[in-house]
Amino acid sequence: MTRHFNTAGPNHSAEHYSVDSFERIDWPEIQQLIDQKKYFVLHAPRQSGKTTLLQAIVDRLNGEGRYDTLRMNVEIAQAARDDVAMGDQLIATQLIDQADIWFPESWIASEGTSFCASRQPGALLNGLLTQWARHAPKPIVLLIDEIDSLVGDTLISVLRQLRNGYVGRPAPFPHSIMLCGVRDVRDYRIHISTGEIITGGSCFNIKTESLTLGNFVETEVCALYGQHTAETGQVFEEVVFPRVMALTGGQPWLVNALARELTEKMPALQDRSHPITLEDVDDAKERLILRRDTHLDQLVDKLREKRVRSVIEPMLNGGEWSKSAASDEDRQYVADLGLIVEQRPEGARIANEIYREIIPRALTSILESDFAAQVPSTAFHLPDGRLDFRALLAGFQQFYRENSEVWSKRAIYEEAAPQLLLQAWLQRVVNGGGRIEREYALGRGRADLFVRFFYWENGERKEQRFVVEMKVKYERRTLEATIEEGLKQTAGYADQCHPEEAHLIVVDPTPAKERSWEEKVFVQERSAGGRPITVWGM
Repeated sequence: MTRHFNTAGPNHSAEHYSVDSFERIDWPEIQQLIDQKKYFVLHAPRQSGKTTLLQAIVDRLNGEGRYDTLRMNVEIAQAARDDVAMGDQLIATQLIDQADIWFPESWIASEGTSFCASRQPGALLNGLLTQWARHAPKPIVLLIDEIDSLVGDTLISVLRQLRNGYVGRPAPFPHSIMLCGVRDVRDYRIHISTGEIITGGSCFNIKTESLTLGNFVETEVCALYGQHTAETGQVFEEVVFPRVMALTGGQPWLVNALARELTEKMPALQDRSHPITLEDVDDAKERLILRRDTHLDQLVDKLREKRVRSVIEPMLNGGEWSKSAASDEDRQYVADLGLIVEQRPEGARIANEIYREIIPRALTSILESDFAAQVPSTAFHLPDGRLDFRALLAGFQQFYRENSEVWSKRAIYEEAAPQLLLQAWLQRVVNGGGRIEREYALGRGRADLFVRFFYWENGERKEQRFVVEMKVKYERRTLEATIEEGLKQTAGYADQCHPEEAHLIVVDPTPAKERSWEEKVFVQERSAGGRPITVWGM
């Protein structure tokens, strides 16, 4: 049976195209931590390959024979929340069940259930691990997966029981424990039943290291996709690999999901003699975004969190950290989720092109639906099939004047409403006939949009290219200063994209009662760096 690209659950090399987990980490460092009896953390965004790695570590350590190594997933106890007794019992049962599978002759497999019946809640896990370690013929290494799925008092109880066992050594207790989740333990903000907020670091201050599992690099993507070529004969054109990296940032689920879309979901590519092209990859990307699989839905759900919003909103707004409500801890939290990456000296940016596209589209999905009823998708098409981009922006300018105040109040990200409104408007018209490439990062001072629209002429597909920059006029700056800065930025971005038209939109958020729409709305033909640029005031 031919292997395939996996997008659900751990990888199994006999069934799935795979990247060697040990190539993605510093295994000697992890082995040294285990040998030195350390308790430590491994964290990475969802669906990055953590569980696959943990199982590989279990197999390697048990194969070497020096340790009894077990992986357990504690997500089952998430529902217990502040019910410590329920959480303790669920986790203990999960531990016993896993031990029964992997170490059926062990004390914990044979005596664990009866032992638990005599223990008090809040100490059950500690006691179970103590007795197992006392009876085990080898030192125990325990890998606890999904630790940060636990909530409230249950999480506090687990962390404190592990800490109590650690500080009580050399009394019997697991030799080494790895906590694995999306976030570093220091970033846990645990709301307990008394209303108090406790940090994970305060109740698990025995952590030695926090390790991360990085994304794929391009050579790993080439090797992964190359396995499909080796087994089926279907080739990926060389230009595909840099494009996949730009779209995904090497995020493992996205890399596999894109490949699965190409090799399993697109009918024309079922013919393995058909090479996979750059155009195929862009089509697959669009299909992924429109379908919004579980991974992407989880990402969209996070956008509603206050901590995430405080980081993402000023990015969409082209703002600055100084104007953001985000703390350094919020920024690290959003980075741990895999939504942003640091980019020096420019600042933080959205992690990859797919996320950069799906975030505004998710935030404006209702707007797009409303626009569908108001604006025909061909409203700004010329008779020969090309896009009349100036008419499109003139239409948006009028719409913004008439509706911006109402739409801003409805927006989840109110401060970024102008940028989101523009992108929803463009998406409605461009959808199906072109693409919007978005570029925004905190500290850039603007949002960049590169619109590519495709049309046919004499049986040949041709392309129109437009650059749009949007800047907000802040109270401390004059309109002319904002325009001058925007012109330079637009010209610089246009030099990268080589468009046939370049446009700068300047939004003045001053309330209409203080500055009339007649003053705010204008169109000017300007230039910068020898390039003509149309300026739209709103």
